[in-house]
Amino acid sequence: MQLVCPHCAALNRIADNKPASQASCGKCHEPLFTASALPVSLAMFDRMLEKSDLPMVVDFWAEWCGPCKMMAPVFEQAAQLVEPRARLLKVDTEAEQALAARYQIRSIPTLMIFSAGRETARVSGALDKNSLLNWINQNI
Repeated sequence: MQLVCPHCAALNRIADNKPASQASCGKCHEPLFTASALPVSLAMFDRMLEKSDLPMVVDFWAEWCGPCKMMAPVFEQAAQLVEPRARLLKVDTEAEQALAARYQIRSIPTLMIFSAGRETARVSGALDKNSLLNWINQNI
């Protein structure tokens, strides 16, 4: 499996017989999984989309959005439960407007799942923990 390090963006390969949850980056030696949702820039998003073999669950949000703020801790809890089966990322639509425009984000929060470099699922609106986990498990 190929993974992009969330700390230094280096590309790492993990053997199938090695537990991914315990893997560290070969370049910066930081853990490849943090059990938390990772804020990403356009460049990091694109690198992970193009190079990582893991599905990505992406939360498109904004600081001023009330439902986004309510859902933030739920998304964070989901990261602890879903990794290392998928990578959970957060995209601030105010800071990364080009990325929000690319995926035609019209309302926030919008959650998207990407697998093999393409969008495979999308849902808009805040979800509770059980609904979020069910949606993720059905789509990864």
